[in-house]
Amino acid sequence: MRNQQFLESDWDYCLVLDACRYDVFEDVYDEYLDGTLEKRRSNGSSTPEWAYRTFTGNHDIAYFSGNPFINSLGIPLNELKWGASCDYEWTAIDHLSDVIDVWKHGWDEELGTVPPASLESSLRDHSDAVDRAERTVLHFMQPHAPYLSRGQGRKLEQIRSGIRRQGESDGASSPLLAPVTDAIRPRIERVLERSELAMKAGLWLELDPRRLVRDGTRETVMKYYEENLRIVLEAAADLIEELDGRVVVTADHGEAFGEQGVWEHHIETPIPPLVEVPWLEVDRPS
Repeated sequence: MRNQQFLESDWDYCLVLDACRYDVFEDVYDEYLDGTLEKRRSNGSSTPEWAYRTFTGNHDIAYFSGNPFINSLGIPLNELKWGASCDYEWTAIDHLSDVIDVWKHGWDEELGTVPPASLESSLRDHSDAVDRAERTVLHFMQPHAPYLSRGQGRKLEQIRSGIRRQGESDGASSPLLAPVTDAIRPRIERVLERSELAMKAGLWLELDPRRLVRDGTRETVMKYYEENLRIVLEAAADLIEELDGRVVVTADHGEAFGEQGVWEHHIETPIPPLVEVPWLEVDRPS
């Protein structure tokens, strides 16, 4: 298995499916897309790590971001108080020519996430950014939780709201000026990331309690996860028909369902479910 080689590969449009593990993608993708599929190794096991290790230079890319960690606010990842908990001194605007914050203008309050339709709409509304850039990335939030059929996303909403408030404040990045809860939150998150029970408890917020009791955590989350993947693949298939150029579908990282005691995804946790991602070079209709 070779490395992802995200920037070194030949594409005009890259569709990034957030937290998409290879094996589930392999099982269902050909119901929606045709192309050549490879398993590749991601640069990270979470979005902040992947972004920090992938975009290291200056890249002429229009990046349509459904993920709040890749944004135009200019706040380094290591200064974010909500959700990142990392030491990476990285900001998207230092490395990407244009970042379109779909996570802000395309947010669905009921779903608690950015639905696929928001990426498609934003692409149409910002065609000038595509024209200016050499290449274009569309970063979808699915199959990442929250699960669209549940419509009760909580954790991602907390991250989005926290980052947005931080970006709109003036000089409030210092813990001395922030509320105590904001100052200690990253430290708590680092501790909780080592706890399997804490990982599962966070995941349970996104699941149906009745199904959890009946089927257990792993089976329940995998059903919702596959459903989310099918939703975004169907949307991607429709969008790709409108794109002019070479198209690749990949992921920033995968998702763990209890392997080696890990649930969801965490920074610098290079286990196979988190770093093995799809790389699909899409066949265009002739």
